[in-house]
Amino acid sequence: MEIDRAIKESSDRRLQTKYNNAVYVIQRAFALYEFEQVAFSFNGGKDSTVLLHLLRAGYYLHKEKTNYSNGNQPDCMLKCPIQTIYFESPCAFPEINSFTYETAAAYGLQLEIMRSDFKSGLESLLKEKPIKAIFLGTRIGDPNAVGQEQFSPSSTGWPPFMRVNPILDWSYRDVWAFILTCKVKYCSLYDQGYTSIGSIYDTVPNALLSSADSSSMKENFKPAYMLSDGRLERAGRAKKISSKCESTHVLSNGMINTGAHRSSSLTASIIAVGDEILFGTAENQIGATLCKKLYAIGWQVTHIAVVQNDVDSVAEEVELRKSRDDMVFLFGGLGPLHSDVSVAGVAKAFGVHLAPDEEFEESLRHLIGDHCTGDHNEMALLPEGITELLHHETLPVPLIKCRNVIILAATNVSELEMQWECLLELPSVPLVRMAPFISKHLSTTLSDIETAQVISKLCIDFPDIYIGCHRKSRAGPLIISFVGKDKTRVELAAEKLSRRFHAGAFCGVSCG
Repeated sequence: MEIDRAIKESSDRRLQTKYNNAVYVIQRAFALYEFEQVAFSFNGGKDSTVLLHLLRAGYYLHKEKTNYSNGNQPDCMLKCPIQTIYFESPCAFPEINSFTYETAAAYGLQLEIMRSDFKSGLESLLKEKPIKAIFLGTRIGDPNAVGQEQFSPSSTGWPPFMRVNPILDWSYRDVWAFILTCKVKYCSLYDQGYTSIGSIYDTVPNALLSSADSSSMKENFKPAYMLSDGRLERAGRAKKISSKCESTHVLSNGMINTGAHRSSSLTASIIAVGDEILFGTAENQIGATLCKKLYAIGWQVTHIAVVQNDVDSVAEEVELRKSRDDMVFLFGGLGPLHSDVSVAGVAKAFGVHLAPDEEFEESLRHLIGDHCTGDHNEMALLPEGITELLHHETLPVPLIKCRNVIILAATNVSELEMQWECLLELPSVPLVRMAPFISKHLSTTLSDIETAQVISKLCIDFPDIYIGCHRKSRAGPLIISFVGKDKTRVELAAEKLSRRFHAGAFCGVSCG
């Protein structure tokens, strides 16, 4: 069979592994269900095109095994007459429709054309046909992939059937490696710069493949398989942008941020994972430095925590903070040791599974060679469907971002310095430089009792200014801090405090 032969003759070991695993899932489904009980959902896209030819290979190998067990010689079947569901939409590209019908005819697919929505169409089909399982081209990273396994029952509220996902762990690169290696036909839109195809209303060529023709001033696009970063395959799909950054935040110290976006604050929390900090054998220097870094770009740190090297402890803290702050920074507990539980904790907090990420695995292979290879590299297991790798030329391994949680790999302050500078340069990380905080610090030998009432009144008069007090020693001077984003207001609050007491009661100090 030409597909199986092309893969076996290929030198791409990763593709061979992906192919063997996918075909095993397909053969397993054919063993569990009668051929009349399975169907294939085809939409003309690259993923379902790959799945079609995997089904042909899996069907051939399944029949080959059956024929040999019966003493018959297998024939080289090129077609797979499987029941095929196609939801025809008036919003679909004409090229998709044409490719679908041509492909169905070429490979003898038993096409069931639906013109209703997916759920209603399935309900009608499953009433008429004895279908129990449907092959889907779902991949990790797809919006509906979260929580799915290779065999996953349909969701609550849907008609009952088994979702079979043979290419769930395939990447964008794997898909195109298969198509190009096996030399199978695909929809012509992919040669025009489209990398992920939806409807005619929400899909445009991927701008990352743009190649302007200076002679004709016409914008051309390179084919989809030339996209170097597969995580950006949906860059040509319309997206809604959250307006969360424009909301008003009330900070925990009572300072209210109002006004335009640049004069307000975004909030962050910091989570350190480390028993060594809790045991007192190490200091949380990274957390303190990170607070200063965020403060320097106008962000407000609302919470800093140290948790045990325990999956549940990490998950509980992340789950609490991810919905309260614009960004969560987590460090510690990252690596191959039994105590390195940060990634698993983040996955649990978001309710997703860990799944292999071949791009991260490649980065690790470049760093540590063959000490961790193939499918058993547990460090390359990342939260499925929510992970973005943050690449920078300075970083030996990309940082991990899961929605609004960034997992830092720093183990000391110098490493944090380097990773922080990279984060500030990455356009995909929403570390917006806000209006900076302005601070003024006054020192006094006045007692707490003498100053308490006046400072409390100032907090009411200046709700936009943080006013805090601390001592470096119990017998030392009292330090009063004024922090805000309006220099005039900060100076005014400090001046008002000074005027309430005798001259020389306060002096300015630096609190670095």
